[in-house]
Amino acid sequence: MAKVEIKQPIVDEIKGYADKAVSAVIVDYCGLTVEQDTQLRKQLREAGVVYKVYKNTLMKRAFEGTDFAQMNDHLEGPTAIAFSMDDATAAARELNNFAKTADKLEFKAAVVEGTYYDAEGVKALANIPSRDELISKLLGSLQSPITNFARVIKQVAEKGEAAE
Repeated sequence: MAKVEIKQPIVDEIKGYADKAVSAVIVDYCGLTVEQDTQLRKQLREAGVVYKVYKNTLMKRAFEGTDFAQMNDHLEGPTAIAFSMDDATAAARELNNFAKTADKLEFKAAVVEGTYYDAEGVKALANIPSRDELISKLLGSLQSPITNFARVIKQVAEKGEAAE
């Protein structure tokens, strides 16, 4: 069996993730302990992020003709990739949170909804709240004036009753 035939299923697997992903972040994981790597994988899995380590050449081959090919220049040395399927900033956010306790984890690049980000751009993305957090903040800010209005109406009604 030729080497290309052996590697093709792996390239197809990467393509499968890339086709479904709204974003991908690549990191240098060199220097992480086994315990740290296990913890990172668990956190990412719980956040709905697919985290894998592939050969750089296979990722380059899988990314041909996709937006993720914009990261090819960073596919050197030890590289892990995190694909987000739903929340575009989930991978960056989770990796950034983990990097606060594991300084060996370093961002290389990302592509989020077709846009390329370098390492600094990924860190900025990581600080964007999730969609659910943004919605809850919006609902909270909408609810506050309504609650205040209801309180004022109640006070006016109570004063009216007291006057009678």
